[in-house]
Amino acid sequence: MRRQSSRSSGGVQQSPQWRRLASLIALGGIVALAACNKPASAPPEPRPVVSMTVHPDGAAASASYPGDIEARYSTPLSFRVNGKIIERGVRLGDAVKPGQVLARLDPADYDKNAASAAAQLDAARHRYVFAQQQLQRDTAQAEASLIAKAQLEQTQDAYASAAAQRDQAQQQFALAGNQQRYTQLVADHAGIITAENADTGQNVQAGQPVYQLAWTGAVDVVCDLPENAFHGLSVGERAQVSLPALPGKQYTAQVREFAAAADPASRTWRVKLTLDKPDAAVRLGMSANVVLAANHAGAEGAFTIPATALFHDGNAPAIWVVRKPDNVLQLRRVTVSRYDARTITVTGGLADHDRIVVQGVHTVTSGQQVRPVPPLHPEDFAS
Repeated sequence: MRRQSSRSSGGVQQSPQWRRLASLIALGGIVALAACNKPASAPPEPRPVVSMTVHPDGAAASASYPGDIEARYSTPLSFRVNGKIIERGVRLGDAVKPGQVLARLDPADYDKNAASAAAQLDAARHRYVFAQQQLQRDTAQAEASLIAKAQLEQTQDAYASAAAQRDQAQQQFALAGNQQRYTQLVADHAGIITAENADTGQNVQAGQPVYQLAWTGAVDVVCDLPENAFHGLSVGERAQVSLPALPGKQYTAQVREFAAAADPASRTWRVKLTLDKPDAAVRLGMSANVVLAANHAGAEGAFTIPATALFHDGNAPAIWVVRKPDNVLQLRRVTVSRYDARTITVTGGLADHDRIVVQGVHTVTSGQQVRPVPPLHPEDFAS
């Protein structure tokens, strides 16, 4: 007998496994529809940053470099013999004159050497006089054929030896006298004592510095220039010098010499300029600002901005500019011509009405959207 067909007049009868699979597919579709209808997350709020709008300075700025006032000639002063310092006659900052005694060594040993040399010279002179008289007698006797020729030659040899010993004793006496005088340290030029390197009671060696003497006369301004400022510099070039200690005064100077190679540590070149007509107010050691005539390029459109706005992109100075109208940060490399205590002078890379970040420059990134906020105390960022 045949089995009855599973088909019925109403359709195909499904198994329980198929019914469960269909339920799972339907549930997945419902979940997918719910996920598609979920609202997207809101974008992050723009980060507030302290910023300011920059404007060009009223007057064109020139590249200024720090320096200091130094004497053109400065020499260490030292004794020419060994000894113990028993007296110092000058102190730091004292003015000295040529021939002035600055310090003394204990002269006891050198006095004895001089006395010994004097005694030796006196003995040598007596031997010389005796040898001279003997030569005169033997010469007369030899002419009368009273002595042999060999005896006359011996007398002549003794005379020559006595003369040589006298000359040697004279030189020893002069040397002992010089050493006796060298126990006094004497200034050979007028100047100012700028350093003290030994104290009273100290034993010093010949050549060991006791004082540093800056000569009076020509005054130099010494500064270290970066590569872009040093390029093309020549001897005789003019410069303007201002001294922070003497506000309102301007001096002129000329480049006298410059280093042949850069300093291996700072990678700068040392330049010495002679100050024209320095007055009594200019003192050694004062700090100075030097503006070279050849470095006026790029002075137009200079901006004085807070130093807190500056950071470095690699080796290049840079700042953050808030780009309009979307307020997105843009990294901008700049050229800095001057560094001051709280501000810097930018001569390249900025334009009028640019808005820059002045605080927290190391906490933001390029392309970040920000919300500019004015400084809480605008006077702190005034140029």
